[in-house]
Amino acid sequence: MIIVPLERDKEAVSPVGHIVSEAMIARLGARREEFRRDGQLPADVVEELRRVGVYRALVARQYGGDESTPMAFLELVERLSRADGSLGWVASFGVSCMYLASLPVQTLEQVYANGPDVVFAGALFPPQPAQRVEGGVKVSGRWKFGSGSTGASLIGVGVKVEGADDAGLPRMAVMPADKVTIEPNWDVIGLRGTGSHDLVVDGVVVPEDWTFVRGGKSTLDSPLYQYPSMAFAAQVLAVVGIGVARAALDEITAMAGGRASITGAPVLADRAYVQNDIAKGEAALRSARAFFYEATESAWATLAAGDPVTTEQTALLRLASTHVARTGADVAALAYRLSGTTGIYANHPLAMHMQDAGVVAQHAFLSDGTWQNAGKVLLGLPTGPGFP
Repeated sequence: MIIVPLERDKEAVSPVGHIVSEAMIARLGARREEFRRDGQLPADVVEELRRVGVYRALVARQYGGDESTPMAFLELVERLSRADGSLGWVASFGVSCMYLASLPVQTLEQVYANGPDVVFAGALFPPQPAQRVEGGVKVSGRWKFGSGSTGASLIGVGVKVEGADDAGLPRMAVMPADKVTIEPNWDVIGLRGTGSHDLVVDGVVVPEDWTFVRGGKSTLDSPLYQYPSMAFAAQVLAVVGIGVARAALDEITAMAGGRASITGAPVLADRAYVQNDIAKGEAALRSARAFFYEATESAWATLAAGDPVTTEQTALLRLASTHVARTGADVAALAYRLSGTTGIYANHPLAMHMQDAGVVAQHAFLSDGTWQNAGKVLLGLPTGPGFP
């Protein structure tokens, strides 16, 4: 099936996405079972993500990065997710430099002293108590969901520093990856290749200027670093669901033209219900995707004009993210259902796509609470800390 891209797609993949060719998507997609089996991306794939610009895409130009637009980065992650959901999920953490931008400038100079391609990963919850000691804060504890940490050079963990006034937001302590023990216990039904294992830290002293408030004000002042960081964090995860659902629709469309039924029924493509459902899936995915990028472009245009993003614009970013993640999960499930018994095998692409898209939509950033909080904003009502 040939999908005609929107005009925006042709521009937005430059400069960071143009290297993600259809050949690369096919080649990495062929390794999907390997990622699932190993429970993480292999080192050569992480290195390839470096090469295509995932980790420098959003790094400030003053540190050698591309300082690309939010749209370009999101479409880069979307393209990679067509190859594999876990691949896109790990790539999405190229957004982490947006969090790191809350570190003091002198710390950022150390972070990027050897170049912009720094792989940062981590786990926020549950934040663990950290005591102030000589030289910084002493960090100990265990954290879940350390996605991509197996390939990271820097790792951050969530802490609650005694006496710190963080306005109800979590703080992260950043340290070299070799200070962290990764316990391989990622045993799930989808996104199995993300390496989202537990992280364990035992008595590591982190200088206070290597800690930052997640969602705090950036120390960099270009428009990119004024983009709402928590909304962006939800967007980069949600866009994985778009890529996975796109792959699922393409898979079932390709199958439909050639699969004859063992009962003698017409091939899938000749069945009315298949024609209807594929059309519905296509319409649903394209519509949700259009809302998602429309909200992104609106927020970016405001920043590019020198104005701050409004609360309503930020709420729409969160709303569009949850909506597209749920739509992606529904569309991938639709494609799986149309496959009949062919898709029920554990190593079938449609089974993997359905599971990956379903897990994307389970993330806390994309939870049911987003609907209520977005509704409150649209109605002019207050929301809790961290939203939008």
